Amino acid sequence: MVNIAPHCNFSRTFLPHSLDLETRLLAASKRFEALYTIFLDDFLDNFRKHNMPGKVIEYCLYSMNYNMPGGKLKRGLSVVDSVAILKGRELTDEEYFKAAVLDCNIMDSTTTRRGQPWYRLEGVGSMAINDALVMEGATFQVVRMHFRTEPFYVDMLDLLQEGCHVIPPFSTKSLNRHVQVLYRTEMGQLVDLIIAPGHSVKLSMFSLARYSTIVIHKTARALYSFYLPVALALLLCGFPVEMWNESDPDYYQIALDILVPLGVYFQIQGYLDYSGTPKQIGKIGTDIDSEAEALVKEVFCEVGIDAVYADYEVQSYVRINALISAVPEVESPNGDAVLRRTVFRAFLEKIYTRTK
Repeated sequence: MVNIAPHCNFSRTFLPHSLDLETRLLAASKRFEALYTIFLDDFLDNFRKHNMPGKVIEYCLYSMNYNMPGGKLKRGLSVVDSVAILKGRELTDEEYFKAAVLDCNIMDSTTTRRGQPWYRLEGVGSMAINDALVMEGATFQVVRMHFRTEPFYVDMLDLLQEGCHVIPPFSTKSLNRHVQVLYRTEMGQLVDLIIAPGHSVKLSMFSLARYSTIVIHKTARALYSFYLPVALALLLCGFPVEMWNESDPDYYQIALDILVPLGVYFQIQGYLDYSGTPKQIGKIGTDIDSEAEALVKEVFCEVGIDAVYADYEVQSYVRINALISAVPEVESPNGDAVLRRTVFRAFLEKIYTRTK
């Protein structure tokens, strides 16, 4: 395991509230970027140990730097933030380091978003598929390096390996159900791709029933952004995966029951593809064919889709808030953290009325 002391002097997790939000986000970003260099060094050292040629290491370094540091970092470091909320205090350097290592591993490294079409670069093309697999492999190498001596290491692997973003196995029955979540996610993605294949979208192929199928199945992918960070934070804070007594709270099921509806709400915010500009939402929306965009916007305006969405958004916010309010704020068995409602509200507030 890396001794973090000589690498960098991390500032505290809770930055002074006297600073404006932009300044706080910038400071948090710089702190994370300092740790990212450690993550990158760990990854490249592994390649060197396997005697990978210099050209391969150079390519991987370029790929990692091109795809990972940007993206959704501005939304915050989900694992770090969640651990700090659960503990209700500043994180020590070691606590921050471990949480941020996990944030490095689960941050959005998609190659087609936010102006970073990696696969379209000269010399990349279909190699991008293998690049994604290499990044996935790097995840488990770094997790092994820093967490293999932890008592929750096996649970963490379960959490990451089941599709890299599904929940730990509480029982054989639930494990089978959660493996199906990954399969259903892929089914939902397949429906989405077949109905909207690239730029040859035909509006006649859309219906409410088909849209419902996509949302219900594909939404499991949103668990990557919502459930996974909280579940990892729960592990780091000593919340056990298994229920030893019937009266024990099922911490992970509580999180799942809140964050799945939150994921559905997030998925339906694909509405932003219609209402927002590429600069606002950070990608080029493909849900509406560019040639039909003007006509679609005109029809949407006539039927009052903006008002319909606004009403749905308010109802979703109220419903999810009610679920959060019902969370029992109980201590972890080690007494070092509390299952705070704030950890869920933080995610809800990040996406409520978002424009990107």
